[in-house]
Amino acid sequence: MEKLDEDPARVGALRARLLQWYERGRRDLPWRKNRDPYAIWVSEIMLQQTRAACVAERYQPFLTRFPTLVSLALAPEEEVLALWSGLGYYNRARMLHKAAKFVAENLGGNLPVRSGQLRLLPGIGDYTAAAVASIAHGERVAAVDGNVERVLCRLAGWEAGSRNGGGAELRRKIASLAGRLLDRSRPGDFNQAMMELGATVCLPRNPQCPACPFYADCKTRGEHQTPRRDPMVCELAAHALSVRTAQTSGKRRARAAREVLLEQRPKFFSVMPGLWELPRLRDVDVPPQNLRMTLRHAIMRVNYYVSIRTVFEDDVEELTIMDGTRRWVPLCETEGMALTGLTRKVLARAHLLPAAPIDAVAVAQGQIVP
Repeated sequence: MEKLDEDPARVGALRARLLQWYERGRRDLPWRKNRDPYAIWVSEIMLQQTRAACVAERYQPFLTRFPTLVSLALAPEEEVLALWSGLGYYNRARMLHKAAKFVAENLGGNLPVRSGQLRLLPGIGDYTAAAVASIAHGERVAAVDGNVERVLCRLAGWEAGSRNGGGAELRRKIASLAGRLLDRSRPGDFNQAMMELGATVCLPRNPQCPACPFYADCKTRGEHQTPRRDPMVCELAAHALSVRTAQTSGKRRARAAREVLLEQRPKFFSVMPGLWELPRLRDVDVPPQNLRMTLRHAIMRVNYYVSIRTVFEDDVEELTIMDGTRRWVPLCETEGMALTGLTRKVLARAHLLPAAPIDAVAVAQGQIVP
């Protein structure tokens, strides 16, 4: 497979089969419906380490609020984080915002066209730069993400993906093979087809090999050997759900407004600084009679098993730890706040937000429901 560049006919056949497969069955994803470089850039940042189904829910609301790069640049960071809430890895949103401000202030609000120039912006690496430049402008550059790495390693019969211990030499081999395979007449479509193949057919586990357009030429035809991943770390956590009814004056009569107690994580926190969350309980062991719900919530390499307890206003100080700034927030305002993913899950599960996230985990009689 390393000699593919010496067999143009074979390469041409591979390209043709892949593009035909992509045209027949590609997913109808919202970010594939225009060639606006800004919109493509937003989608590619959102898709980093986040499932496409989750991104599909957040993508259009984000673009509706920030339809142009300049509108994003002018927005306060907290509003950007609020629209990002639910996608996780919030530093991506901060870097997106930072890059937008740089482009607005220094480049007339126009993203660079070439991948080499895009890589100079905050938060844009080789893959994102290549994806935006090839899809939006037709630059002949291969975009290699984790999905594409997996496809190429299996196609060539290499044992490990570069992100799983293959090292710099394997990364160079993957990049070289990706460049040789690239369809130079349709680089954007080809890159998207490779990503689609890895996301839907050439899966990490149980790949659907008979449906793969590369099947006849693939040296692996199944799962390739990769180093064992470090196991997830499990930790316990507990938070207070404290809701009160506040009386607010209207012109004609007083009306009841429900409020929830939230706490803003300090700016110096290394994880999710500045986001709002439910107060932490002093004791992670919540008595069964006080348990409101239990959720499983993963952050990076940690699986948190979270207990949620209803805490009345008078008991908040005694039962919780204060880490940051607290305030009572009207429930009608929480949807537009920069909430942590866990907080959004809890409020949705408690029917205090319009809808529950797809990956929320319910509780039945104090037990986690998978």
